[in-house]
Amino acid sequence: MERIGGYLVERRLGEGGMGTVYLARTRGGRAVALKVAKAELAADPVFRERFRSEVEAARAVGGFHTAPVVDADVDGDPLWLATAYIPGPTLAARLAAEGAMDEDGLRSLGAALAEALESIHSCGLVHRDLKPGNIIMAVDGPRVLDFGIARAAESTRLTATGTAFGTPGFLAPEQALGHDVTGAADVFALGAVLVAAAGGSAWGEGTPMGLMYRSVHEPPDLSAVPAGLADLVSACLAKEPADRPTPAELLDRLTEPVPD
Repeated sequence: MERIGGYLVERRLGEGGMGTVYLARTRGGRAVALKVAKAELAADPVFRERFRSEVEAARAVGGFHTAPVVDADVDGDPLWLATAYIPGPTLAARLAAEGAMDEDGLRSLGAALAEALESIHSCGLVHRDLKPGNIIMAVDGPRVLDFGIARAAESTRLTATGTAFGTPGFLAPEQALGHDVTGAADVFALGAVLVAAAGGSAWGEGTPMGLMYRSVHEPPDLSAVPAGLADLVSACLAKEPADRPTPAELLDRLTEPVPD
């Protein structure tokens, strides 16, 4: 079996535009998710510097709702990042298999994601690509994944091209427009995730450009969202970042007693 950075690679978990994720193990047998950057990215000095910065910041992220960074090589070839391996299906897979969540399930999901964003934002980070495919439905609750490689790649591409990089349908208007991005963009994505978990789609179906246009110019489709959550989800999806609730405010709203 192949070894990367002293980790024994067992199998590939997934592959994307940024690189490949493997299930690997330490010499003592502990499982990790090993994320290896693509060679063409690693060859870019700008990416390497961004990757170093992102890894240093991501190491500080704690909380119960993320996958902690446990190791990384920011100088070698290949570049890689190891996080704790969190078994479980993605939220996207769970929804495909089991269908939409009810209001209680949506509140629990939203509260867990709000806690995760609190941890991420408190370290000066913005996730920028929160979506059902980056959320693992672990035994102990949802976990937000994808730090380091994807975020460093996004920063590099933004610097080089001035264009948005992320997932249309969950991308905040300011991301679609290439403006400065703050933690409010993650709150917008959280709102779109809750719409998806309710069985809907905030901006419908269409091309990436079409979805981004709608997120900037049109109101979201909240028809699938339970009435008790519609106002809160609508606030998350506000066009202006300053009009969206903070993760702490979201957590308060999602965990307050529901009237009979």
